[in-house]
Order: sequence, then structure tokens, then C-alpha cells
Amino acid sequence: MELAKRVKGIKPSPTLAITAKAKQMKADGLDVVGFGAGEPDFDTPDNIKQAAIRALEEGFTKYTPVPGTNEAKDAVIRKLKRDQGLDYERENIIISCGAKHTLYNIAQAMFEEGDQVIIPAPYWVSYPDQVILASAEPVIVDASERTGFTVTAKDLERVTTKRTKALVVNSPSNPTGAAYTREQLEEIADFARKRDMFVISDEIYEKLVYDGFEFTSIAQLAGMQDRTVVVNGLSKAYSMTGWRIGYAAGPKELVSAMTKIQSQSTSNPTSFALPATEEALDGPQEFISVMLAEFDRRRLYIVDRLNAMDGVTCFRPQGAFYVFPNFSDLYGRTFGGKKIGDSNGFADYLLDQAKVAIVPGIAFGADDYARLSYASSMENIEKGLDRIEKAIGELE
Repeated sequence: MELAKRVKGIKPSPTLAITAKAKQMKADGLDVVGFGAGEPDFDTPDNIKQAAIRALEEGFTKYTPVPGTNEAKDAVIRKLKRDQGLDYERENIIISCGAKHTLYNIAQAMFEEGDQVIIPAPYWVSYPDQVILASAEPVIVDASERTGFTVTAKDLERVTTKRTKALVVNSPSNPTGAAYTREQLEEIADFARKRDMFVISDEIYEKLVYDGFEFTSIAQLAGMQDRTVVVNGLSKAYSMTGWRIGYAAGPKELVSAMTKIQSQSTSNPTSFALPATEEALDGPQEFISVMLAEFDRRRLYIVDRLNAMDGVTCFRPQGAFYVFPNFSDLYGRTFGGKKIGDSNGFADYLLDQAKVAIVPGIAFGADDYARLSYASSMENIEKGLDRIEKAIGELE
């Protein structure tokens, strides 16, 4: 069977692949410590679950409008006004089956052959492939550790062409945990305005920031709301990864186009997850601060442990729940006569020899690094880091 060319140009999600492999090893009876999962290890708060249960018991199990109910949209509108001071109407909002689905809809609605989309690297694994699926060209610009894994207007200038249509901003970032200050975003916003460039602002980790960092959406800045689509969801802040609720706020024309696309793919998001969406956004928020405090404790521990290891350096993230240590000084070392040459090789070595699952940095466009999630118990983190340290010591 001859498959479509678009399929040959994309890769399966490596984060999901490494997690699946680790789970299979566990199912086979092996004691594997997984640092791959990009989801909180906390349960969804009870008040949110109860809202969904009530909806089920009341028979709210049928089709809803494609972009979500007005009530759920209104909850999103209130959230954006309350947290970012942004004013939107219902026509500016679409609710989809997770933020990944939201981003896919954006790419399908905005991009076509000949368009270029600037994506800073390290990047979340799906950005380039979603652009490719829209027949457009991802243009990768390096956001190096020297600049805190962020890009400047000068960096963007080097890769911007007449074909550039949009820029992806992910703050806080998956995989690095880096976040843009308001001052940094002001510079990028000025560049975007001058170049008539659209911005896709992925803000899924906005609630998970540390060390007093103040989150800013680029849509808040002068002249940017009309040239920005804000992407967010419930997966990370409310530990609702499996609920598959994401949303976008943007220009009405774009949201209308996304709704058309969604009407021909998934139709509406899950009906009874929508009252839960309202409860998550409008209800008590104390859960977030409790989860954040625990993530912060783990973050400080894992960064200190990694930086103390031979041949490893680790950036201290301002947000999310990942660290992105540099393991490149270990490349070239050997084990049993086999040389470790890149992040894939190092990840394979740790999984095979130490029974520790990490995601190789090449998946994020940064081969010197690997991503470790600290959305896991402190017991697992300690055990996994002990194994990594021991495995590094065994390299020749």
C-alpha cells in the first residue's frame, strides 16, 4: 500500500515512545525508573472530578457545539481576563481535544506550502511535525543555554524571510523549563510587529513557575493580541492529561477556520469534560500551589544532583516540570567496548544498563541534552539519579 508523502516526513512522538517502552519493561517485571512522562503525578482534584460525575449523572453525554459549550467558553474568557487582563468574546475561543489538538488545528488553518514557521530549539517535539503536516516549512533557530534557552530579535532576524508567516513561543518551555521575561517578550513583540509576523503562544505551563518568576503572555503586550493565538489547556496545571481539554484564544477569522477543521475531524471535545473545565477554571485554585511547592522541592533536588555528577551540567529551569541536562561530555566514552556517540546512545545505555528511561535531546532538536521529568515521586527521582550516577561512573 502506498502511503501519503506527508506521513513519510514526520516522526512518531519520541516522548510517548520512550514512555511506552519503559511501561512494557515494567510489565515484563523489570524495575524501571521513568523520567519520560510529561504529566503530573497528582490526581485530578476532587471538585473537578465531581463536576464531571454530575454531568454524567444528569445525562450530559451528547454532542455539543463543535468549539465547546458557551458555558465552557465563558469560563475560558473569565480566566484570560482574570489572569492576563485580556478581553475576548465567544467567537475568539475554541475548545479542542487537548492543547496538541489545538496546535494541530492552528497549523492546518494557517499554514500551507511555501510558508515558513520559526521554531526555537530546543522545541516541543510536535511543533515541527505539525508544520510539516500542513505542507509548510519549520525553520529552526537555536535558543542556546548561554542565553537561558531563549531567543532574541537578532536570532529571529537571521532566519526571517519573505516567506515567514509565524513564530512559535513556548514559555515556560517543554523541554527546558526556560521562560521569557516581560522585557524579552517586548523585544520579540516589537520584532513581530515590524515584520508583520503572527505569534503562536503555547502557555500550557503558565501556572508552573518558580523563584518568584512572573508569567507574561505576549498577547498582553501592545498591539499583540490581534496577531497572537494563545494556546492553553487543563492538562498540566490541573493534572488532567487524560481529559483531553485544550483551548485557543485568537482572531475570530482564525478561530472560525479552526472550528471548520475540527468539525471535520473530532467534532466537539468530550461533552462531560466541559462542565469539569468550568469547575477547573472557576473553582478553587489551591491545588496548584500545593502541587507547585512539591514540584519546586523536586526541581531543586534534581538540578543539584545532576550538576554534581561527573561530566554533567544542568540549567535551573524557571518553569514546567522538566530539567534538560547537558550530557555531551560523556559522548565518546565507552561501555563494554561500545562507544556512546549521541543522546540516543546515552538514553539507550541508561535504559538497558541502569533501567532508567530518559528522553534523548535529539527529539527536541538538541543532541547534547536529554529531558528528565520530575513529575514523579521523590523516591523514584532519588533512585533514578542514583542509578544514573552509578551508570556514568561505569563508563570508560
